[in-house]
Amino acid sequence: MTTQTPGLHAVPAADPAAQAEQDRAGQEHFDRIIAEDSRVEPRDWMPEAYRKTLVRQVSQHAHSEIIGMQPEGNWISRAPSLKRKAILMAKVQDEAGHGLYLYSAAETLGTPRHVLNQQLLDGRAKYSSIFNYPARTWADMGAIGWLVDGAAIANQVPLCRASYGPYGRAMVRICKEESFHQRQGWEILYELSHGTPAQKQMAQDAVNRFYGPSLQMFGPPDEDSPNSKQSMAWNIKRFSNDELRQRFVDMIVEQAEALDLTLPDPDLKWNEDRGHYDYGPLDWDEFKAVVSGKGPCSVQRMQRRRQAHEDGAWVREAAAAYARKTAAERASAELIGA
Repeated sequence: MTTQTPGLHAVPAADPAAQAEQDRAGQEHFDRIIAEDSRVEPRDWMPEAYRKTLVRQVSQHAHSEIIGMQPEGNWISRAPSLKRKAILMAKVQDEAGHGLYLYSAAETLGTPRHVLNQQLLDGRAKYSSIFNYPARTWADMGAIGWLVDGAAIANQVPLCRASYGPYGRAMVRICKEESFHQRQGWEILYELSHGTPAQKQMAQDAVNRFYGPSLQMFGPPDEDSPNSKQSMAWNIKRFSNDELRQRFVDMIVEQAEALDLTLPDPDLKWNEDRGHYDYGPLDWDEFKAVVSGKGPCSVQRMQRRRQAHEDGAWVREAAAAYARKTAAERASAELIGA
């Protein structure tokens, strides 16, 4: 095994002294990149803890995009109009693309995609807790777009400046597309909230269900978040969980007023001294239960993901066979040409 530092030759790990010197030089180079707020690239030396943190975070983000297709995909056939169906199909397709961007970014860290996927299928990898809740009505498509994708944007826009280059670049395109997703959710809720009394109540019920879980998407409170502080020190994250959550609350209060809907928080009020909205406590016991696989739809989500993986086996096998065939034909052609 060898490690690589820019400007240095790889040194066999069997030479401890040379390896230690290369690691020292690599650490100095890495520290300088972080101090300069620059970008770490795949071939750069990086601490193993930094690599592991990124693999966990990026792959968890990818898993969330793939699992997140399920609650919305379930509503494609029941969308209230052809226009709504087309928009929702495009959104679900976007989410599949986001997962692929992120798996590709994670692979540059040295962990193959099939390993990351198997970790999800085995239950060893987590995904966002929000996708373990059911989408009961069409209004939930609006609440997911407005609140869930809105929370994702608040969390992910700073990730465009993440210190790891492939991750930050992937996030630029993802955030642009997420902004359309949030707008789609807003439009659904606006139409419902300005429709019949029954439609408005449907919209309000959806917001009531997704408000708390969407705030929990930013992760546990800072004092209970074991990874947040180190991720910020490495410039992977730019803001803490609580800072991002506060930004999101401040953003959606006026949006809810424009929707003529109420956020289900009796403690929500403007704090003049802080210059922010105060909001009530969240149910962190529920959050921990959902994250650990005890959410309302946790079992169903993973059953469907495993079934989809099995159903797609023939596609993967056909692609692998085609790759082998074309590689053999190319090698044969090169041999004949030689």
